[in-house]
Amino acid sequence: MLHIRDAAITDLSAMLDIYNEAIRNLTATFDLEEQTMDQRMEWYEEHSGKYPFIVAELEGKVVGYSCLSKFRDKEAYSYSTELSIYISSECRGQGVGGQLMQEIVRLARKDGYHSIISGITGGNEASVKLHKKFGFEFIGCFKEVGYKFGQWQDVHFYQLML
Repeated sequence: MLHIRDAAITDLSAMLDIYNEAIRNLTATFDLEEQTMDQRMEWYEEHSGKYPFIVAELEGKVVGYSCLSKFRDKEAYSYSTELSIYISSECRGQGVGGQLMQEIVRLARKDGYHSIISGITGGNEASVKLHKKFGFEFIGCFKEVGYKFGQWQDVHFYQLML
């Protein structure tokens, strides 16, 4: 049974594996070089505490994670947040993303956010479908803003008003 819970520092190695797999194989992240544990530790410290940060655990193994982060630096943006969800390759398409999405949206509401924004790379129809299922609406596209795997990548933005 899948268990959604707050992320802990002991989850960092599993989250690093999931993220590095995405760097190697997906356009879901525009990082081009695999991250180190030190880089992920710094990232974890930036997110833990101020922003909701959760993991999906299956049979004692972290198989996905989701977090909210700062949308922009200016203070007037403080009620908007950006969403990230990453799922282990062996668990994609099995409902893990939906359970993470449900909980992270609940936490965003609880924390008083007004808007959640997601950037989804063009062609990631599974992510678009997940976001639409939870009421996110398409709000625009930045064309050819990333270059990965020898191709220019568009980023489509989706927003959920809370």
